[in-house]
Amino acid sequence: MNFVPTENTKAILLLTAPLIVSRSGPRAAMLSPKEYRALAMQLRTLKAEPAGLLKPDADQLIEKCGAVVDIARLSTLLGRGFLLSQAVEHWQSRSISVISRADEAYPRKLKERLRHDAPILLYSCGEIEIMGRSALGVVGPRKVGEPLIEYARETSALAARAGKGLVSGGAKGIDLAAMNGALEAGGTAVGVLPGNLEQIAMNREHRNLLLDGQLVLVSPFDPRAGFRVGHAMQRNKLIYALADATLVVDADANRGGTWAGAIEQLRKYKSTVYVHSPESASEGIKALQNEGAIPWPNPEDADGMAEAIDFPVRPEESPLQNSLPGILEATLEDAEPKQPASDAKLPNGDSGAEIIFCSFVAELKRLLANQELKPDEVASKLKLKKEQANPWLKRATEEGHIAKHFRPVRYGNLPSPSQPSSME
Repeated sequence: MNFVPTENTKAILLLTAPLIVSRSGPRAAMLSPKEYRALAMQLRTLKAEPAGLLKPDADQLIEKCGAVVDIARLSTLLGRGFLLSQAVEHWQSRSISVISRADEAYPRKLKERLRHDAPILLYSCGEIEIMGRSALGVVGPRKVGEPLIEYARETSALAARAGKGLVSGGAKGIDLAAMNGALEAGGTAVGVLPGNLEQIAMNREHRNLLLDGQLVLVSPFDPRAGFRVGHAMQRNKLIYALADATLVVDADANRGGTWAGAIEQLRKYKSTVYVHSPESASEGIKALQNEGAIPWPNPEDADGMAEAIDFPVRPEESPLQNSLPGILEATLEDAEPKQPASDAKLPNGDSGAEIIFCSFVAELKRLLANQELKPDEVASKLKLKKEQANPWLKRATEEGHIAKHFRPVRYGNLPSPSQPSSME
C-alpha cells in the first residue's frame, strides 16, 4: 500500500478534509461535497486537475475557479500545506492511507453504484484491493439475541468458504459477528467505519489481520473523527455498494440505522437487499419485504452461496418476491394441464423474465376470479410496489389476459362469451 497521497488527493484533502492532527485546534471552512463537485466541474471545463491548484503558477487557475468558489477561501484552504504534511506523517506512522475519487485505486464499485454520492475521500488501513472482490454484505442491529449472532457468524463463514469477501459496518452485534465469522473461516472482510478509524486500526487484535491481508478498515471520515449518528447513516450506503448482495439479518421497523440503510438502498439505489425471514420474522423484516427486499435463500453449501451472491433475483426482475416459489410450483407443476393456469404461453427456451410474467398472469387471474381490483389493491395483495405492478398490469391488459375497467380504473378477468362486458 502506498501511504503517500497523490498530488490530486493532496489538493482534495486541502480543500475538503478537516485534517485533524490533534483533538483541538482551528477548523477551516472546508468545501462541502456539493461545493467540491462544482469546483471539479469547473476544473474539467478548464481542462485542469485538482493538482493544478498546487503548482507554483496556479494563480491564474485559482482566479478562474473564483466563478464557483470564493478566491480568498480557496487560497486559505490551499495554504494549509504544513497542516497537511503533519496529518500525512501522522497517518503514515499508523499505516493509514488516503485515496480520492481522482485516483485509479479508488474502488470502481463505489463510482458505478453511488455515482456522485460516492465519497470524495476514503481513508483505510489494510489492503485496499480487498474492496474490489466479490462480497456479501451482512448488517443488523447491535442488540440481538445469541441465535441471530450465531446465524450471522455461520452465514459469513459459508461466504468465506465460497471464496467471497464479507462487508459490514464493524459495530457490535450482527456486524462484528459477521466479520468474525468470515475471518475465522480464513476469508477476507471489509469493515466500513463511521468514525474512530485510527483507534480501531491500532487495536492489537486487528493488527495481524490487517498485516496479513485478511482485513481492511475503511472510512470516508477523518481517521481521528469520532462516532456520530449522522456519519453512521452516511456510511451505510458504502456497505451496500461494496457488496454484490447484502443480507439484513434483522431490523427494527421505521427506526434505527439498519432500517434506514436498507430503505435507502431499496428506494434510491436499487441494490440487491436480502432479508433473513424465518417464520418468526420481526415486523422490521416483514416491512422490508413489503418494500422489495428478497427472502434470503439460506444456501447450504459453497456453490449455493456463490449463486445467491453472484446471480441474485433482483426486485425489478422478480416482482413476486414473497410468493414466487408457490406461484411457479402451481404454474409449472400442475398435472392437468401441463402449462400455466392462463393462456400465457411458455415456449421451450423462454427467458426467466417470461416465465415470471406468465406466473404473474396466472396468480393475477386467480386473484381476480371473483372480484375487480384497483391497481394499488393488486400491488398490495401481491406485495408489490406500484411501480413494479403497473408495467405487468399494462402488458397483461394489452395481451388480452385481463380486462381493464374505468371510472375508477380497476382490473378484472375477461368476461365469458355469455357474459356482457363491463368495460367502458
